[in-house]
Amino acid sequence: MKLSIWQRRCLALCVAGLPFMAHAGELNGAELAVWWGIPFAGMLLSIALMPLLAPIFWHHHYGKVTAAWALAFLVPFAAVFGVGAAGAGVAHALVAEYIPFVILLTALFTVAGGIFVQGNLHGSPGTNTAILALGAVLASFMGTTGASMLLIRPLIRANDNRKHVAHVVVFFIFIVSNVGGSLTPLGDPPLFLGFLKGVEFFWTVRHIFPETLFMLGSLLAIFYALDSWYWRKREELLPRDPTPDTRGIRLQGQVNLLLLAVVVGFVLLSGIWKSSVVFDVAGTPVALPSLVRDIGLIAVTLVSLAVTPRAVHEANQFGWGPMQEVAKLFAGIFLTIIPVIAMLKAGVDGPFSAVVRAVTRPDGTPDPAMYFWATGALSSFLDNAPTYLVFFNTAGGDPAVLMTTLAPTLAAVSAGAVFMGANTYIGNAPNLMVKAIAEDRGVKMPSFFGYMAWSGCVLIPLFIVMTFIWFR
Repeated sequence: MKLSIWQRRCLALCVAGLPFMAHAGELNGAELAVWWGIPFAGMLLSIALMPLLAPIFWHHHYGKVTAAWALAFLVPFAAVFGVGAAGAGVAHALVAEYIPFVILLTALFTVAGGIFVQGNLHGSPGTNTAILALGAVLASFMGTTGASMLLIRPLIRANDNRKHVAHVVVFFIFIVSNVGGSLTPLGDPPLFLGFLKGVEFFWTVRHIFPETLFMLGSLLAIFYALDSWYWRKREELLPRDPTPDTRGIRLQGQVNLLLLAVVVGFVLLSGIWKSSVVFDVAGTPVALPSLVRDIGLIAVTLVSLAVTPRAVHEANQFGWGPMQEVAKLFAGIFLTIIPVIAMLKAGVDGPFSAVVRAVTRPDGTPDPAMYFWATGALSSFLDNAPTYLVFFNTAGGDPAVLMTTLAPTLAAVSAGAVFMGANTYIGNAPNLMVKAIAEDRGVKMPSFFGYMAWSGCVLIPLFIVMTFIWFR
């Protein structure tokens, strides 16, 4: 095969840079200028604003926008620090974080899409509250996306004979699409990123279980009271239920429940199994347990696709569009965040010293309350997964220290990222997916700011109470 002159030059540059790839991990954030964070900021702002300001353009070209921001970082970075450093940085971001992250999300998305809840419930306050509570439990084991996709359609069918349904979907987003996923790394992407960074699998459930119980208990109680008020109104029920009754509730694609247990098993195995076998992939160490986990999750995904009946996928309206969007967007996020993490790790000596000081007490120790609100504020309008990474590294980025000496700080970051992702439609990926499904089924959902009015009235007071109880 004959190479063009430009292909030969690019190949020569890559080969010349290979000897330096091992040094990419030594990037000193104190030596970087703050403008290196512009591509990361542009990436997140694009995700937050373009679906609102230019929805048609974004829908067709979000992949190109993502690639443009990634190149806006990589090209100058390679020019300044060398092709080898850029290549090693990309390799580390892909191998250590991005690929495992996408593999897990794909497995959970596929398994959840292979389970269909057949039947018609009647959406009384008790039934609706029970569905929300079930979703909260499932979210920590099959992910907020998986639990949301599994239960939102049955919940809408159960309430399709009622006039007021929007509040049911809003609380579903609060509880199932966000707060419910706070107990394990399987639940929400931020926690899985923490797991990849070295946080123990059961650390979160041990350290923010009381906060989660408070949030879920409060939200379920508020929802039951509000739904009961609507239910008691005479004009609440429509003359006819659009969905015919069936004999009980049945699950189709039950084999995926077993596959879900296998997913949990592989993730647990990678956290418990310690092995001295480590593979070097482009300068990034990959432990044998992590490799086994990822291969196992890929196998589970393929098995689920093979054994799930086509009728189940059709009933769930299963498609790869949402997963493709997540994969493309996070590729840009994981690349552009490389210099941001390095600058945050530099602490008060780096260009983000003002951020570090804002969440630090006068004696130099982290302030959990400030970490909770800072993480939560950004998670409300930007994606909560990269926000978690930002403040994880702001607090030092050492999982051994964060799990012990700085446990209150890590708990605050975890709670802020997961809980406050519910504050807006764009705080967490399932939020927009649930809204889109509800509107497609005829539910008149609140506008962007209308939804924020709901979260401001319901969630913010609960977060204030949490701060005074747990994060002082």
